[in-house]
Amino acid sequence: MAESGDGIVPADDAKQSDAPAVVRTPSYRTTALIIACALFMQNLDATVLATALPTMARDFAVPPTGIGLALTSYLLALAIFIPASGTMADRYGARRVFQIAIALFVTGSIACGLSTDLITLVIARFVQGGGGAMMVPVGRLVLLRTVAKRDLVSAMSWLAMPAMIGPILGPPVGGLIVTYLDWRWIFWINVPMGTLGIVLVQKFIEDVRSTDAAPLDRLGFVLSGLALGATLFGLQLASRPGHAASALPLLAVGLAATLGYVAHAGRTARPILDLDLLRVPTFRLSVIGGTLIRITQGAQPLLLPMLMQLAFGLSAAASGAVTVATAIGAFAMKSVARPALRRFGFRTSLTVIGVLAPLSYAVTGFFRPGWPWLAISAVLFVCGFLVSLQFTAYNTIAYDEIEQPRLSAATSFYSTVQQLALSLGVCAASGILSLAMAVHGHAQPQFEDFSVAIWTVVAISLTALFFNLRFDPSAGAELSGHGAPRGS
Repeated sequence: MAESGDGIVPADDAKQSDAPAVVRTPSYRTTALIIACALFMQNLDATVLATALPTMARDFAVPPTGIGLALTSYLLALAIFIPASGTMADRYGARRVFQIAIALFVTGSIACGLSTDLITLVIARFVQGGGGAMMVPVGRLVLLRTVAKRDLVSAMSWLAMPAMIGPILGPPVGGLIVTYLDWRWIFWINVPMGTLGIVLVQKFIEDVRSTDAAPLDRLGFVLSGLALGATLFGLQLASRPGHAASALPLLAVGLAATLGYVAHAGRTARPILDLDLLRVPTFRLSVIGGTLIRITQGAQPLLLPMLMQLAFGLSAAASGAVTVATAIGAFAMKSVARPALRRFGFRTSLTVIGVLAPLSYAVTGFFRPGWPWLAISAVLFVCGFLVSLQFTAYNTIAYDEIEQPRLSAATSFYSTVQQLALSLGVCAASGILSLAMAVHGHAQPQFEDFSVAIWTVVAISLTALFFNLRFDPSAGAELSGHGAPRGS
């Protein structure tokens, strides 16, 4: 997708020639699949681990609340390093950084599997999170710089699936590993997948970098990491009963660091998170609408497995067999995204799906033992199909008006907000579920508690409709092939 004068060249040729180069890849499907597999590994790992935490806590002789530090350290690494991913890719080449990210993730996985105490595990998870932080935005950047615009919708549809499928397959895979193997295999299965990924990236992925790479914004790096880390952990604590007092200082630090970063970004030529990107209409609307939708998507991988296991009484493996219908729906979407967007355009598609997708998840709040399993699976299939199509549209239209030199900054910004939104969904689901239990006087969550939590996060996501309607009717015409591009 690189064009003459955009300042993007293959990294291997960056020092040998000043002539602009056109990036070509063997196939956009090959590129998308390689990146999608890496992202699938990351998403699967996160949800598989959640299933094994009680077993790990027993092995390390720590309380279940203590083992939660393994999740916290991973999120901290994400908050710190995602903003720096674009700068690193520009300076050292997207392929090289993507390979290093996979290698770091695999190294952290090995260390996690070899851990003999909680402290070692927490440190290993931080290393693993550092690799995971780079994989998502750099993988998306590779696609944006190497795939022609006409193929971008199809390519992005592949990237939407790991976020959907990983959290769905995680619980049953984790249950099988913990039941029949050892929890350490949760981490060791990343070794062959990651090794293969490094080889395939070297063989098929072009190494492109910017000839005008910005230096690392060190102060912005510190402020953004502090703002995101303190805010995320403050919200996590706030969602747990009895932890409000501990959460308030963290949220205050997060707010202060956020204000400090905004002031810093306003007087810095090339900040690590470029807030000026929000002046671009399609990017801004995709960020806001996508954030609201992802609150539901962040909540569902927590709520649905708990609903199946705690309310329906299913095992982890059995509940995963039911919820896998969501992953099947996401797969089915792959062949539909491009023709649907070509037929209806981005604005109409996002507006319609912005209503249908949340409402389909709202139906899960009515699940009760009297429902046939086939009907439950059908609802989850529709959920997976619609939400995956929605993410494909958001993830593509966000970059419609972004020029090549700003792609790395845009991917860092978008990935940071995306991670924050998914984390907000988890916090919202946990907090609302706890509140509903307290109101209803339940020691363990019941069907009505899950219904309240599901319908609340759905209501939040429905507000994205107001922002979807603000897209220009011709937005993304070049990407979708629907109508004439603006200005033509």
